[in-house]
This record gives sequence, C-alpha cells and structure tokens, in this order.
Amino acid sequence: MSSAQQRLSQVSSHFTSGGKKGIAAITEKHPDDIVVTCALRTALTKGGKGGFKDTAAADLLAGVFKGVIDRSGIDPKVVEDVAVGSVLAPGGGATEFRAAALVAGFPESTAVKSLNRQCSSGLQAIVDIANAIKSGMIEVGIGAGVESMSSQYGPGAVTEFSELLESHPESANCKVPMGVLSEQMAKDRNVSRAVQDAFAASSYQKAVKAQKAGLFNEEIVPLQVKWTDPKTGEEKTITVKADDGIRDGITAESLGKIRPAFAKDGSIHAGNASQISDGAAAVLLMKRSTAERLGQKIIGKYVAASVVGVKPLLMGIGPWKAIPVALEKAGITKDEVDIYEINEAFASQCVWCANELGLPHEKINPKGGAIAFGHPLGCTGARQISTLLTELKRTNKKVGVTSMCVGTGMGMAAVWVAE
Repeated sequence: MSSAQQRLSQVSSHFTSGGKKGIAAITEKHPDDIVVTCALRTALTKGGKGGFKDTAAADLLAGVFKGVIDRSGIDPKVVEDVAVGSVLAPGGGATEFRAAALVAGFPESTAVKSLNRQCSSGLQAIVDIANAIKSGMIEVGIGAGVESMSSQYGPGAVTEFSELLESHPESANCKVPMGVLSEQMAKDRNVSRAVQDAFAASSYQKAVKAQKAGLFNEEIVPLQVKWTDPKTGEEKTITVKADDGIRDGITAESLGKIRPAFAKDGSIHAGNASQISDGAAAVLLMKRSTAERLGQKIIGKYVAASVVGVKPLLMGIGPWKAIPVALEKAGITKDEVDIYEINEAFASQCVWCANELGLPHEKINPKGGAIAFGHPLGCTGARQISTLLTELKRTNKKVGVTSMCVGTGMGMAAVWVAE
C-alpha cells in the first residue's frame, strides 16, 4: 500500500456515505463513535508540600474512580477494563492500581492494567481503552493517569544503563535529564529567556483568572485526605478541591529575576518549567450506542490519535511532529481546531512547537497549563481531556487537540469533539 493509500485509509472512517469530510465528518454522530461520558480529575497539588503530599498515588486514583462512578451514575459492573498511566510507581503500579479499583467500588470482574509511556501515559491509557472498545474487545472502559511525585520522584526513578546501552550514542541520550536537554534545545532553536518568561507568565495569569472564576470546579473532584503540618507535625484531615500551585502576581519581569536551574548562562528555571505535582484523572469511554442504551450523558467524542518518535535530545519538539499526524488522521486542518491543550513541560519547547506549527497563542491552554498548576507525569494526558472538554462546552466550541512531548524523544496527540 502506498503512503497516499495509507493516509486515505486512516481518515476513511471519518467520511460518510454522503461524502462529508473535515469538521462536518468528525462532528457527525454515529452509533459506533467512541464517546466520553465522564472526565474528571483531582486538584493538582505541589510536590512535597501541597495538599496531597502525604497521599499515596493509589489513594488519589481510588478517589477519582469514585468520582467517576458518582458523577456518571455508571454501574461499576459494566466497566470491563481500566487502564492507568503512571511513570514513577514501583512495579509500574500494577498491584496497587488494581486494589484502588476494588476500593473505589469496581467488582472483581473489572480488569486493571498499568502502563508507562512517560509524560503521555495518561493519554496512552485512554487511547488503549478507546481502541479496545473500537475492536470489540470490551464495551465500557476507563482510561486514567496518576502520579505522586511527592513520594516517588527523584534519582531513584532513573535506572543505570548497561554498557551496551551506554555505548550507543542515541541510546545513551535517552537518559540525559530533561532540564539539561531542554536548555540545549532552547539555545539551538533560539528560544530566548524573554520569550519563555512571557509565555510562562501568561500561563500563570490565565490560570489565576480561570481559578478565580471557578472554571476548574466542574472538572475537579474534591478529595478528603490526611495531611501532616510540616511546622507542627500535627496530622489533619483536609479537603483538597483546588490546584494549589497557581500563584497570583506572576509577571515576565518577576520571572526574569529567578536564577537559571541548569546552566549559569541558561534560560530555563523553576518559573518557566512545569511544576512537580501530585494528582490523578480518569475518563469513562464507550460506544455511542452503548451510552444511549445505558442512559449515559455524552460530553465528547474521541476521534483520532498519533504517537511519533523524535531524537532523544530533541524530546521537546514531540508535539510539533505528533499534532499534524493526528490532524491528518482526523481529516481536519490545524485552523479547524478551537482549543489546543499542549503540555507545558518547559516554556521553551511549548512555545517553539506552537510557533513552528503556526498556532495562535490564544488557542493554546486558555486556562493555563503545567507551568501554572503542575505536571504529575502519568496524570497529565488524562487531566488535559477533562480540562479541554469542560472548556469547549463552556465556550460553545467543538474541536480540541491534546498533546505533549514525551521523555526519551517522542510526541503524542489526540483529537476530540465536544458535545
């Protein structure tokens, strides 16, 4: 099959017998559409000192699972499979995530798996469930993501390479710290500190405005957790219902005073990179016909996804390569997308990808991003969907894209339609 024929087959499912294509095709409703009937997240809290610093990842996951059951009204017995993306969990989280599903109220008949595709783990989990539904393997499933960076982030998360891996240049590059390679990318791609700081300040300002207006409330499920006061050592029970990394009063000028983190003459620092955070998110998926039969309210539709590889040292350009592939699979153009949720791993890479793709900055992360409220690694890909679908609905818009760069040199993207 030629490359042209392959591309045609990729988008053929979005063409109707009436010859519709583009937006008209992906917004048309069909019984076998893969739809979202609930997308929720916890608040995202500061690693090591925020509201979830003393809460295990599996407990966050159990909380968001309960939230999905309560919000959607789904009978837990009909959920056949749950996929959970996580990066840092020992043993991949396979044991405790299964236990979390049972605690949340899913029966023993509900299967659970964990997976790790680094920063895209949450999105990959959701795409895996969508594909399982599309193939007929299951009818109803949940894709989720979780990370407790408070308890599991650090040097221990990186394994030592064997002599075989160290001896191959590109292989060895897979373990270069992301801050270091992002610093080098910013220099190579001429992304100035001033540009990065302006982008980062905008992320904070948008998030502050959104939080004050209550725009995150609908997507966040409040969780009651135990929290130890670091000053007194007193254990308290608190309810966490808001992102606690969002800071008011941040400007490009105030960010300009922060010392570079990875090089004396560098441009990347704590204020223009994603925050270390804790959080979980989950998305309930099924076919449209199944949702209608079960009386589930449809809030969105999954259209297409892409995953691509790039050079390990150019990890940050992943969205630049992945987004066009996902758009082509969906049969739409970049201008037909209303909102782009692109993970702000670093301001340098996010702004470079946006500029290279020619995307209007007002369409990117309209409620702020990971610089402002955090990037719990495995959670982000699932969190973005709750943020996106909620904002599309609020603004009466239709089409959105979620995307992120991925450690070791990859990119992932997906196309969604709000209903």
